[in-house]
Amino acid sequence: MQIKNTKLNKAPAGEYVFIIIICLLSIFPFYFMLVSATNKSTDVIAGRMIPGAYLIQNFKNLLTTPTVSLWRSLWNSLRTTVIQTVLSIFVCSLAGYGFQVYRDKKKDAMMNILLLSMMIPFASTMIPLFKMFSAAHLLNTTLGFVLPSISTAFLIFFFRQNSQAFPLETIQAARVDGLSEIGIYLKIYMPIMSPTFAAAAIVTFMNAWNNYLWPLIVMQSNNMRTMPLFVTNLTAGYVTDYGMLMLAVTIMTLPTIILFFTQQKRFVEGITGSIK
Repeated sequence: MQIKNTKLNKAPAGEYVFIIIICLLSIFPFYFMLVSATNKSTDVIAGRMIPGAYLIQNFKNLLTTPTVSLWRSLWNSLRTTVIQTVLSIFVCSLAGYGFQVYRDKKKDAMMNILLLSMMIPFASTMIPLFKMFSAAHLLNTTLGFVLPSISTAFLIFFFRQNSQAFPLETIQAARVDGLSEIGIYLKIYMPIMSPTFAAAAIVTFMNAWNNYLWPLIVMQSNNMRTMPLFVTNLTAGYVTDYGMLMLAVTIMTLPTIILFFTQQKRFVEGITGSIK
């Protein structure tokens, strides 16, 4: 029996060219940021596209910036971001788990109200929040940074939707074996839904790390400033050192890049609703 040769369908060359152009356009801002971090300010303004020899000098200038410390800002961002991520994942996963496992009409109506709250912009709640936190003496505190974002409608909805693929028969079997509800959540739900937790953690970490408006309002002391506020402070003078500024932006970007690329597979699995 002779096997006939079959030609594989190949994509037109124009599609590859288009993809390559889109990839280059997407990578270019990141490349320009890295190159600019090694050049002096005049070279950045002139649009120099090759690395320079001013990386160490830019770093020294960054360490000697007045009013705000680079290491202090990094520590503030790391501390507040990790705390917010852990608390948000715990609270929102519990809520999403409860909405899916213990379903009734009242909970569905409450979920619809939560989804409607996503349409309310933060700017409309910013002033009432500031008054509340000022009256509670929570300004310039980590708790003041974290509280407004511990529970978000998006994360609750995200956990609830992914929990639809969770095998409810496992919960019933665990109840028969005498496992408590919190034990089911900790020992069964969390391990099975680990990709969802990873995806939610990445999204929450990125949002908290890059958060600018609320920290600008609640973190009024220089010692409590986070990295976005630190970068903004570099442009507050009469003359901006763009080489130093680009280096600060690079340093601020690295944690989110490392987190995403190390957890990329789990992020994709969590977004697509996969479970282990």
